[in-house]
Amino acid sequence: MKPFVLIAARPEDSVAQAERESVLDFTGLDEADLLWVRVDREPFPDLGAEDLSGIILGGSPFTVSEPEETKSEVERTAEAEIFRVLDRVIAEDIPFLGACYGIGTLGTHQGARIDHTYGEPLGAVEVTLTDAGREDPLIREAGLSDTFLGLVGHKEAVHTLPPHATALASSPTAPVQMFRVGTRQYATQFHPELDVPSIIERARAYRDNGYFSPDQMEEIFSSLEPLTVDEPRRLLRAFATLFAR
Repeated sequence: MKPFVLIAARPEDSVAQAERESVLDFTGLDEADLLWVRVDREPFPDLGAEDLSGIILGGSPFTVSEPEETKSEVERTAEAEIFRVLDRVIAEDIPFLGACYGIGTLGTHQGARIDHTYGEPLGAVEVTLTDAGREDPLIREAGLSDTFLGLVGHKEAVHTLPPHATALASSPTAPVQMFRVGTRQYATQFHPELDVPSIIERARAYRDNGYFSPDQMEEIFSSLEPLTVDEPRRLLRAFATLFAR
């Protein structure tokens, strides 16, 4: 099988490693079948459609909609590298699935308006498929319900999609929770690579990054702990199943 690639844009080693482990778990891929590229540290290798089954972009503390002058050099480097990869993804029709930061990067690359209007605090939201979402091949492969719980926590989100993009899911607080461009380039606002224990672990690592008030952290965790959020992860297994070659 040609490998999948997980792009990581997380400077924190422990968080990046945990993300990789979750993606391996939820896709069902063997380690040898998932290349790991940390674009905050290294360029993406010269790999194209003939070399890969697909590309997964994980989350990040970076935000594409912030003014350039406020971004660190590491953030600017990672973002530029991701946009370079997306040029090739679109040109060569490479299967792509981006989570959270992925919706900002793919959205920006494709002309969406990304801003802070529909940011969502850390928590679980009710995600509802659109008519197009119910007919989408990846979502059908994943067997997602018409409405399901998704884990979120983000400062920026899609405000407006370009005409050629297809909205696949929404929530009451963010109108675009998932979209597709082309035939198989996807992005989600919710986190398919996280379950409740892992988003709590992730939130502890980012407690001072502005996703929530630190003095409310334990209260938020207590509200999340009883929940079962197990449908979004199916997207990763479906992505690996549908596009492996």
